[in-house]
Amino acid sequence: MAADYDASEFIDGDFETHKSPFSAAAAATGQKARAPSREDLDADVLTKQQRLAELKREQETLERERAGLEETRRRQTEFQTGRQEMVQNLTRGLGLLEEAEFNARRDAEQMAKALGDLKQAMAQLESIHEESWTKDNFSVELTRALTAIENARMEWNAARLKFPLLSSAPAEPAVPPATVTLAAPFGPKSFGELCRLGFALTWPLAVVALGALALLAAVLLRR
Repeated sequence: MAADYDASEFIDGDFETHKSPFSAAAAATGQKARAPSREDLDADVLTKQQRLAELKREQETLERERAGLEETRRRQTEFQTGRQEMVQNLTRGLGLLEEAEFNARRDAEQMAKALGDLKQAMAQLESIHEESWTKDNFSVELTRALTAIENARMEWNAARLKFPLLSSAPAEPAVPPATVTLAAPFGPKSFGELCRLGFALTWPLAVVALGALALLAAVLLRR
């Protein structure tokens, strides 16, 4: 027996899907598809332009969102790197400052103790009044004074070993070199002064010459 006739077997689904609206409308009305008019093409072009404008706006929005996300990522990276760097720096700085503070406190305590010992030694030396010694207590007071001096010397040497500042020599004020002004022997003088100066310089030579001539004359007369 022949199979029943199925009209759908002769219909192309892809063709039906891609048919234009005009063909669909014509098929719905049972008419043939007509060619698109100028108004239809203008409307289609306008629709495409509107769609392109919407896509461009969407693209600009996406670009702004992408730039914002990149800026946020950069700031987050900067935050993580900066926090790690500052944690390392602060940890190291705290350790160094705590150690320096401990050393400074220890030095300050030692300096305060040395300062108290030096003040005590100074007070002991200042309490010695030699003028109040008598013949009866001279030996005892002298021994006591020498003991105070020895104790002060020990405190001073111990302080010098702990604090090199005490071993540095005190700065002496710079003395400017002496300025010697030498006057010229033959400065601005008058003619009379120059003559007197010349006579004062040559008269010893004249006396010696006269003595030599007298001695020569005496020798010649004896012959």
